[in-house]
Amino acid sequence: MQGCRDAGMQGRRRSPQPLPFLILSRILRTLLPTHAQARRATMIRREFIVTSALGTASALADHMTSLDSLTPVLPSLVASAEPTTNLAATRKILIAGGGFRTSFIRYMAQLTGKPRPRLCFLPTASADSAEATIGWYASCAPLNVEAHVQNVFIESLTQTQGWDDVLLSMDGIVCSGGNTLNQQAIWKAQGIDGILRQAWDRGIVLGGASAGSLCWFEEGTTDSRPKTLSIVKCLGFLKGSHSPHYDAEPGRRPLYQKLISAGDMKPGYACDNDAGLYFEDNEVKRVVSSRVGAKVYYVSMVNGVINERVMEPETI
Repeated sequence: MQGCRDAGMQGRRRSPQPLPFLILSRILRTLLPTHAQARRATMIRREFIVTSALGTASALADHMTSLDSLTPVLPSLVASAEPTTNLAATRKILIAGGGFRTSFIRYMAQLTGKPRPRLCFLPTASADSAEATIGWYASCAPLNVEAHVQNVFIESLTQTQGWDDVLLSMDGIVCSGGNTLNQQAIWKAQGIDGILRQAWDRGIVLGGASAGSLCWFEEGTTDSRPKTLSIVKCLGFLKGSHSPHYDAEPGRRPLYQKLISAGDMKPGYACDNDAGLYFEDNEVKRVVSSRVGAKVYYVSMVNGVINERVMEPETI
């Protein structure tokens, strides 16, 4: 019986597994996670993905912030790399107390920077005098310039170009001597005052002597009215006052000093005939003359006393 039981037990025993199968089973149990382990791994992966996404979003936000901070800078960097074409022109005025002839016209031509500049004579103050026009052409004859004249006593049948068409096409504009008061009234009535301002702003060289120098200042002394010298208000491109013919007309010096000392006129520049000033904007860049002994003065009040400061010129 014992033998039979033993035999039966042996019959129910599992047959031994081959060694390779046992080894493979152990390896798989080691490599393959349990259900709990797999679930935990899935949770870890989810946390990793969420964390990574948040980190990426934060980095992008920081990057965009840095780009936003650069946004105002970028246009300026691009602009600085582009060629500059709209630089403000240097505003230039050349004046003389009297005698704006060949030496001054030559200097004006040089100031334009052009090899053969277009220079226009504007004889308004002389009532478009033929004599003044002839003198202009004679003074320009020795120079390499293209001389023009623009009268204002015109009619539209023959004057087919506007004031701006003519004057703004020039490299320099010279205004004649004569009656400053009438000159200012005509320019204002015709709109020429505004066009001259445009010309100045564009770097077209402006100039002249006598009424042609006085016209650019805020005010000055003039013989434009009957009987006596008086005050005239002008374009005001140049700040302060001006007296031309300081050495040539006896009444100029005492009146100019009297008006400034009384506070009736602003301090300013007095020019002898054949002496003058070159301005860039409102700054004197050069004092010049075409005659030995001709001078320029800055007249103002110093410690309650009228003062003439001599400005020695260079010969041109």
